[in-house]
Amino acid sequence: MSGGLGLARLAEKVREFTTPEGCCDISGVVTSVAPGRCVVAGLSRHVRIGEYLSFRHGDRVKLAEVVSLGTEEIVACPVDNGSQAGIGERVWRRGAFRISPDESWCGRTINSLGEPVDGLGALSQGPVSRVVTGAPPASMMRQRVDAPLRTGIRVVDIFTPICQGQRLGIFAGSGVGKSTLLSMFAKAADFDRAVVALVGERGREVREFIEDTLGPNMAKTVAVVATSDESPMQRKLAPLTAMAVAEHFRDTGENVLLIVDSLTRFAHALREIGMAAGEPPVARGYPASVFTALPGLLERAGPGPEGAGAITAIVSILVDGDNHNDPVADSARGILDGHLVLDRALADEGRYPPVNPLTSISRLARKAWRGDEEKLVMRLKALIHRFEETRDLRLIGGYRAGSDAELDMAIKQAPVIYDILRQTPEQPPSHDAFAELAEAMKAAAGIPTAGSAKERTR
Repeated sequence: MSGGLGLARLAEKVREFTTPEGCCDISGVVTSVAPGRCVVAGLSRHVRIGEYLSFRHGDRVKLAEVVSLGTEEIVACPVDNGSQAGIGERVWRRGAFRISPDESWCGRTINSLGEPVDGLGALSQGPVSRVVTGAPPASMMRQRVDAPLRTGIRVVDIFTPICQGQRLGIFAGSGVGKSTLLSMFAKAADFDRAVVALVGERGREVREFIEDTLGPNMAKTVAVVATSDESPMQRKLAPLTAMAVAEHFRDTGENVLLIVDSLTRFAHALREIGMAAGEPPVARGYPASVFTALPGLLERAGPGPEGAGAITAIVSILVDGDNHNDPVADSARGILDGHLVLDRALADEGRYPPVNPLTSISRLARKAWRGDEEKLVMRLKALIHRFEETRDLRLIGGYRAGSDAELDMAIKQAPVIYDILRQTPEQPPSHDAFAELAEAMKAAAGIPTAGSAKERTR
């Protein structure tokens, strides 16, 4: 009996000293090195996929993530470019990667490891340490999404209105205007905090986005940056770190806006890591782990449990070759609560933001529309559809005015609708998109408006 008790105490002491806070570290040895990965022996029974290892690179300690486990060896990918361990070097187990967000992080720009990159000094560490790969709240414990919010973007507030805690995707090809539209979302006033993840972004555009686009809104924003020249591990970690920061503010009861630009580059980073781990591709070069990681990230956004706030996520998805059936786009569309489709033809016409109101959908629009606004939007969509489907017929002179009253109305009203939907980031946000649309349509019809009456009294 006493012998069993002594063994139990000994086991407890062993566990105590093999924790990260203890005095004994478990280590392995590098046996093979290849570009973007290394093979380590001696740690197979002590680590799990997704945990981190540390090794010395010069006079600094660097990290690597475990991506594959074998009976005798493991495969790990270094977090930093060019920081590879050498043959025979020691590698230590470090467990899950954690950060400790704090309110003082607002107004700061950090990298995916939670380190400052803005030259403004060290970051204060919050009292709670968070795993960046945390789990979403339990589905039955979450609050319901039912509080509409105003973005100030007329085409969104009219045709695809959103609610607090919604997850919305912006789908577009390259150079169509995703980042510009995201900058307009960042100026929305209905959020307590904002977290922006710039994943695989051009290095020269980071400072422009933070200083010019966010401007005064940066005071309530945390920016997480991993530029295109950084390693796949850094690009993979950036949205995970941003999500952990957003969860910190959500748990304090605040409503958070999370912007990820872009989800596609996150998937590209996952693909590179999967290839280094030896995963077989299953869809256009993407391994299966990519389609597991996407819902793992996106499901963490949304409403929190009772007493907490909500994370409203706006993510951009780059559709390769304007193919909206790209595997990443198709997978994301099934996870998100709506999507805005940016049409290159609209951008070529100079209509910004080039959101196509006929193909864009908000799955929570009915909770955001008031009164008869839904009926009005359905009517507007019908007019736009009729106007577009007869465009070629009218261009060749195949339609005579008066033949179809519905088409005559579409021809008259659709250009007015298009005009009111034009909006640039430099313009002030819309306060009431439906009222502004009504004023514009009345003015086009020659009906006196409140604005014109005020002008006459002057």
